[in-house]
Amino acid sequence: MQAITPTTPARMTHDYVRDGTTSLFAALDLGSGSMIAQHYRRHRHQAFLRCLKLIDTAVPKDLALHPVLDNYATHKTEQSINGCFATRRFHLDFNPISASWLNLVEPWFTELTNHKLRPSALHSFIELKRDVRGWVNEWITDPKSFLWTKTADEILNIRAEYCQRIIDSRH
Repeated sequence: MQAITPTTPARMTHDYVRDGTTSLFAALDLGSGSMIAQHYRRHRHQAFLRCLKLIDTAVPKDLALHPVLDNYATHKTEQSINGCFATRRFHLDFNPISASWLNLVEPWFTELTNHKLRPSALHSFIELKRDVRGWVNEWITDPKSFLWTKTADEILNIRAEYCQRIIDSRH
């Protein structure tokens, strides 16, 4: 299936069947590129809290943790917020709405999509989980850090041009 953009309609084959999904929570260490990632059957606050506990256990206790989060409702439940602040170790940083590009774990998800999921012909939920887990394990053995290659002004100009194209496409 192709991503939907303002000027491109969605396309899929007549026999496309969605056999299941998995929620993948991932934490990226910006300096080293190391990754902690875990599958959960559903994208709920309980899974988010389990993932945070996994991170809390894996990262040395003397380090403060600053997860950069999107504005998904799971991250903002009372249970999630209270669970994070109960340890006083987590400092939640939320992206502005529609600014996921500020979160450097997003390029990792793009790598996963473009190099593993899109070229794959998966036939079951079990295959999906196995392939994603394999990709994560490969990444863990050879981590790569992500860096922005454009200045803030370049990024903002690209965004402004994109917004203008959207406005122009309505006329």
